Amino acid sequence: MDSDRSERTHTQDTAGQRTDGGRADPATEAFVAHRNLLFTVAYEMLGSAADAEDVLQETWLRWADVDLGTVRDPRAYLVRITTRQTLTRLRTLGRRKESYVGTWLPEPLLTAPDVAEDVELADSVSMAMLMVMETLTPSERAVFVLRDVFAFDYDEIADAVGKSPAAVRQIAHRARSHVAARRPRGAVSATETREALDAFRRAVATGDVQGLLDILAPDAVLLGDGGGVKQAILRPVVGAGKVARLLIGGLSRVTGLSLRTAQVNARPALVIRVDDEIETVMAVRIDDGLITGLYAVRNPEKLSHMQQETTLRR
Repeated sequence: MDSDRSERTHTQDTAGQRTDGGRADPATEAFVAHRNLLFTVAYEMLGSAADAEDVLQETWLRWADVDLGTVRDPRAYLVRITTRQTLTRLRTLGRRKESYVGTWLPEPLLTAPDVAEDVELADSVSMAMLMVMETLTPSERAVFVLRDVFAFDYDEIADAVGKSPAAVRQIAHRARSHVAARRPRGAVSATETREALDAFRRAVATGDVQGLLDILAPDAVLLGDGGGVKQAILRPVVGAGKVARLLIGGLSRVTGLSLRTAQVNARPALVIRVDDEIETVMAVRIDDGLITGLYAVRNPEKLSHMQQETTLRR
């Protein structure tokens, strides 16, 4: 982990090189200008901020060797490099997930309020949508993200994923249908999410089982991710009654506990602290006014991006 962090820091330092005139060189300027976009592309496909940062490192190394005189559109070119590196990373991530202890959940991000103002972007980076993305193949993820979230044309996407425009259109149609069948039913505003989460928080904090049952859908599912480092449920818990009893029974025994809301992945989520240290980030999925999914991330390696806001851009 320390070597990875130092490499990422080195990449950021390298990308800050300046010419003798005091300005960054053209390659650096272009990379820095689009860095938040590139991170967002990689993160949406990977569900991992750490892996997205590694992808950006690889993107920079390749971009630094490009003859800029041959580049018509730096944004499209950089996205193409990032997409190819992300597809390679997805294969590695897939192997890691096979040996992962318990359920693998996306890495939560503390996001700035302005991310929620872009409704489409906010929806695409929500934990619920990232879980839907997990059900797509790597190619489907890339095509869906580039087309439906970032509005790249089919020719540009074809260059990025190494397929023909006709094949990309077919993949886009298949991915769109797949996502539509699994995404939350109907748009949910931040206000609705916050109200449901506040009711959930009050019920858990006071041990109000009935209050919790009132906000949970009958078929609510709780998923936990401890990564084999922190204690967490290893299999999904299904059913409002089981979820309510597990949460209230487990949290009632913890001393020094605090439950606060925060903007996580552009949606209100619950941050659970013990003695002021983040122990769990719990995001929710809401359908028809009720909580249908609870995603409890406890793996400490996935909580580092909860210390400061991450900027996401389209």
